[in-house]
Amino acid sequence: MSRRADLSPDDRRIWARVTGSVKEKVVKKALRVTPGAVEVDPSAAASVKTSAKAPPKFIKPPNPVAPVVAPPTQQRSRGVPEELEPRRKRRLSRERDPIEAKIDLHGYGRFQAQDALTAFLMGAQARGYRSVLVVTGQGRRGGTGVIRASVHEWLAAPGLRTVVSGFAPAARHHGGDGALYVTIRRG
Repeated sequence: MSRRADLSPDDRRIWARVTGSVKEKVVKKALRVTPGAVEVDPSAAASVKTSAKAPPKFIKPPNPVAPVVAPPTQQRSRGVPEELEPRRKRRLSRERDPIEAKIDLHGYGRFQAQDALTAFLMGAQARGYRSVLVVTGQGRRGGTGVIRASVHEWLAAPGLRTVVSGFAPAARHHGGDGALYVTIRRG
């Protein structure tokens, strides 16, 4: 390890100003009492002893109040996301409906990709996006990649059913088999 250079005159002046404004911390220690050093009034000690032996008083609890339960809200079933309708897919591929965001999962491990995809889709829903593009890649040497094989399961998982309304393979100019159009439910 190399030795640090000496402080410049400006640095010394600044350091002196900083250390000059610091006050010493005052530490208050607890008072130590040795047995027999404190005089105790015998009448006060007797009242403490008798009150300690008195049976405990039980306080009757207040009348229990029934918990307020909100009536169940009618929610439509958030089933497994469906394949996009052909018209919607055609509009996305021809860019008549905008693709508002894109995530590229190249270079991610399986678990990192799942976490990144979940965070991306929830963020897209929070921003009010309706359609996004998810690029998974095609895998090495023409085979099906791990992420590409798993992304359908992730999109259909219970955690994303409230976010994803549907998905379909992307058009060739958007990534083909290595990408998906994903439509987002309104939040």
